[in-house]
Amino acid sequence: MEAIIAVAKNTGADAIHPGYGFLSENPVFAKRCEEEGIIFIGPQSHVIAEMGSKIRARHLMMKAGVPVVPGTKDAVEDPNEALEVAEKIGYPVLIKASAGGGGIGMKVVHSREELTTSLSSTRQMAGSAFGDSSVFIEKYVEEPRHIEIQILADSFGNTVYLSDRECSIQRRHQKLIEEAPSPIMTPELRKEMGEAAVKVAKAIGYVNAGTVEFLYSKGNFYFLEVNTRLQVEHGITEMVTGIDIVREQIRIAWGEKLEFAQEDIVIDGHAIECRINAEDPLNDFAPSPGKIRRYRSAGGPGVRVDSGVHTGYTISPYYDSMISKLCVWSRKREDAIARMDRALYEYVVVGVKTNIPFHKAVMRNPSFRRGDLTTNFIEEQNILEAVENVVKADSEKGATLASALEAKDKKVAAITAAVHAYVNMAQKTQR
Repeated sequence: MEAIIAVAKNTGADAIHPGYGFLSENPVFAKRCEEEGIIFIGPQSHVIAEMGSKIRARHLMMKAGVPVVPGTKDAVEDPNEALEVAEKIGYPVLIKASAGGGGIGMKVVHSREELTTSLSSTRQMAGSAFGDSSVFIEKYVEEPRHIEIQILADSFGNTVYLSDRECSIQRRHQKLIEEAPSPIMTPELRKEMGEAAVKVAKAIGYVNAGTVEFLYSKGNFYFLEVNTRLQVEHGITEMVTGIDIVREQIRIAWGEKLEFAQEDIVIDGHAIECRINAEDPLNDFAPSPGKIRRYRSAGGPGVRVDSGVHTGYTISPYYDSMISKLCVWSRKREDAIARMDRALYEYVVVGVKTNIPFHKAVMRNPSFRRGDLTTNFIEEQNILEAVENVVKADSEKGATLASALEAKDKKVAAITAAVHAYVNMAQKTQR
């Protein structure tokens, strides 16, 4: 933190955009920027701190009248209290770290026998990962969809919601594929959830870009958390609204008003994002660090690739394994799926394993194509079996291509040798 602030001061920078890494939701870093007179392009430090605690966020949402998942109001330490709460709301329940994120510090518990042990292990994990061992219990929502609402709020009291995003396809509670808008969304539901998101933002005095996340199940939605930063998947919202979210972040941080009202925002078409990661889906999505020996990203109309890698780039084992965000847009969802399918088969990464075969399998899955999704999609659809088939087919195609290239190389070599022989003979004849 201090090194980044020093660089900003030495170069005369007015502001710091924290991206979507660790410092983007770190209230200490935001506070240090404020103390140094450097604009932090994001919400105020005290807002980040409040939303960083899921327990505090639940309290605020209850007070604001935003629906939350049934569960405890405060942190739970006593196993007897945990058992009492679980019996009251019914199994399965979810133990969650108050300061958690990215699926870390979450445990689904299906029975009384599991609860005491899981409570202890989750508290230890939370303390180790976040320096805060407090956890709470809430009802585990079955067949949930993960839907989030992108918001923008200026310092003049103007707050709007841009678009909803479907983020249900996840591994270890971390997103892999996102869509804008959600396949289940209706104008009425979008208005209801969007207005709830705005209510959340106003309840906490939110300024800048943010995302209000909800669980949706069987016609009901529940507040999940606020991501007080730019989301990795913000690009697909930009593609369907035409609004440059990063530009708006900078304008808001500079003290300017939003240039548009809620009625000006129109959703046009459908966008999908696949997170291309250096990981092996057939080995529990384990990271696959190493050097990229060959790299060619997809392209063409309606395709957007946000990346910083290239041939010769090394994927480090010490950071997130994301290679790129592959986004596509088209007028209709089915056309966007077809475009993504084509783009995935155009994408080439050699040297590390990637989850591209996983994305190929999902794009061709009948339930995905119908928009029938839950956060348990991978397990419910036995998608990894389809991934195995994709890997096998790709390997066979690769072997066939390699064989064809080898035959071509031999043919070229033979022709080249014949030409050289002819030239040598002609030169001797001429002499």
